[in-house]
Amino acid sequence: MTFGCFKLGHGLQAVLAASVVLVPVLAFAESSVSAAGMTIANKGLVAIGRIAASQRDKFGETFGSGSGMAIDPTAWQKDGAGYRGALWLLPDRGYNVEGTTDYNDRLNRIEFRLMPATGTPATDLQQKGMEARLADTILLTDDQGKNMTGLDPEAGVRAAAGKLPALPQARNGKVSLDPEAVIRLKDGSFLISDEYGPYIYHFAADGKMISATQPPKALLPMRKGELNFSSNNVDAGGKKPEPKDPETGRQNNQGLEGMSMTPDGKFVIALLQSATRQDGGDSGSTRMNTRALVYDAADIDNLKLVHEYVVPLPTFDNKGKVAVAAQSEILALSDKAFLMLARDSNNGQGLKGDTSVYRKIDLVDLTAATDIANSEFDGLKPVAPKGVVDAGVKVAAVTDFIDLNNNAELGRFGLHNGAPNDKNNLSEKWEAMSIAPVLDASAPDDYFLFVANDNDFLTQDGFQVGAAYKAEGGAEVDTMFQVFRVTLPGMAK
Repeated sequence: MTFGCFKLGHGLQAVLAASVVLVPVLAFAESSVSAAGMTIANKGLVAIGRIAASQRDKFGETFGSGSGMAIDPTAWQKDGAGYRGALWLLPDRGYNVEGTTDYNDRLNRIEFRLMPATGTPATDLQQKGMEARLADTILLTDDQGKNMTGLDPEAGVRAAAGKLPALPQARNGKVSLDPEAVIRLKDGSFLISDEYGPYIYHFAADGKMISATQPPKALLPMRKGELNFSSNNVDAGGKKPEPKDPETGRQNNQGLEGMSMTPDGKFVIALLQSATRQDGGDSGSTRMNTRALVYDAADIDNLKLVHEYVVPLPTFDNKGKVAVAAQSEILALSDKAFLMLARDSNNGQGLKGDTSVYRKIDLVDLTAATDIANSEFDGLKPVAPKGVVDAGVKVAAVTDFIDLNNNAELGRFGLHNGAPNDKNNLSEKWEAMSIAPVLDASAPDDYFLFVANDNDFLTQDGFQVGAAYKAEGGAEVDTMFQVFRVTLPGMAK
């Protein structure tokens, strides 16, 4: 995610040094798309970076990241032929096991140096255009200063109190959080979206919860008429919730996966990963109609829902069957348009499947879509029962922008999509986006678009929640960054 107002920073402690030799330019076929009164362009992949899968944070636990990302605009600066900067990288709820773990949710600060390629990267520098290191980690705590947890909330609900709504609660009494997206605010605090809720939380710069925003009733997971935040994970006794899925509201593990603030800072947009249960989310082939929530951000601790739209997710052919690409992140261009990162599942480095069918960044245009905010569709009336959108509702327009699976582009940096399923095959989960200005007077609308994967803590030298582990199948998946140069008019505010 990103905060859209960039200013030049003052001083940044030295990060990893980089030495880059520029090589002859290999022309990239620039592509552009238009929507919501703007034309945006992709000028190609310019850098790759990695952080080793075996990296550990200052608490001695395995580093995993890329569920969300926010560039720190105060640290961004041009540095000779390159750039220096810092970003916040958000891991999710911890290493996945049979049942969740008491992983303390956290946020990682990454310092980096960027040397964008101007042509075909030299062989020994193909994946060193972005050199990044873990600089700090902060733990996330609830409003009482108690550690939060990645444990499934099972049937637990912490009662509403003060200004806070009812919250997901684990069996150990901690507030459960499965974090997915992050926005860095001007004062250094953060908004973080969640899958369990699905909620939007405001955390102070030190990681302590300040407030929580509950979504409309249509998104709240309900079982047997009661609020139930569980995501079909086993409890301490090895049992799963009954029923395993909510009857209405967000599907298990399909919460507010994407969130971003508009460049003017006036609105926060949050996007459900796929359709609610009542909108077709009870079937893999009908879950394409998800919802974008647009909040007035004038009072960040009292976000006000002002617009809501139906967004059709991309579909693709998966061995003769229609499959739906779950969105994994968004980047707001305005209150009427955003970039959406959507992907397939179960393919990539560390998994048995090697070739991804769909990994794209699309442009979503809300201009002509029907606003359903605060309507009967925000109750329990479906807006798309069994995947068929209500006749009175027009959905958003979605257009392809960047194909992450483009082997011609990936090959310039020694990467690929598909066999051989080695360390240079893209991993499954690409889930984070943020931008920083190129600071080129001749191209004032040009930005670097950073995209990162969620490596799911997959390593052969893992340690988390007091125990060592090795990922199945010998998986050793680095955190990886891809950096594109793009043209995004109107982002500077």
